Amino acid sequence: MIDLRHIDAWVFDLDNTLYDAECQLFAQIDERMTAFIQDRLELPHMQARKLQKDYYVQYGTTMSGLMREHDVEPQQFLDYVHDIDLTVIKPNPSLAAALAGLPGEKYIYTNGSTRHAENVAGALEILHLFDDVYDIKAAQYRPKPDRAPYETFLRQFDLKPGSAVMFEDIAQNLEPPHALGMTTVLVCSDAAWLADEPEEKRPARTGDGGDHIHFQTNDLTAFLKAATTSQNLA
Repeated sequence: MIDLRHIDAWVFDLDNTLYDAECQLFAQIDERMTAFIQDRLELPHMQARKLQKDYYVQYGTTMSGLMREHDVEPQQFLDYVHDIDLTVIKPNPSLAAALAGLPGEKYIYTNGSTRHAENVAGALEILHLFDDVYDIKAAQYRPKPDRAPYETFLRQFDLKPGSAVMFEDIAQNLEPPHALGMTTVLVCSDAAWLADEPEEKRPARTGDGGDHIHFQTNDLTAFLKAATTSQNLA
């Protein structure tokens, strides 16, 4: 049974969580990151690709590595990598209805930019349902799963961890919210992984998890509907 009667703050990751990973939107971003490194550092594709993934593992995001190691201006990077084709994202009225039925406040917490979150949520036609977006700039460019920005997020919006839930597609990113006392939901997908994606950073598949995962689902909309219906939260 999904018992979320204690929840009054709903926190959602963006990429591969609020939309289906099968649409391959993030694959576009991934390719843009490689291209940025190729151009900025004047590297061949394979070398740029390896550096991109090495920084992802070492620093939490590729951007963090580029900032520390190459003094890259973060907004320039974000603007470049988020210049993508959003037509693969379609309006999702079922998800919108499920979100509208949730009691309390709703937030997007992303390692990307607010602009990217607004663009994607706008394409899904769910942006108006969220109270705010907490992006990588608000996190002082400290990406998940760094614990400090989660703490800042909770303070900024005056949220109590015990009555907040977080939805994420990367299991590692749910470790800090669990440690802080939040309920955690792992959003899984059977979408094909990028061949060179580091294992610890890959989107979750059905059956993945750990002691820090309270629930998992491969259908976010159905999970939210079940939570509100079974507990009569709406």
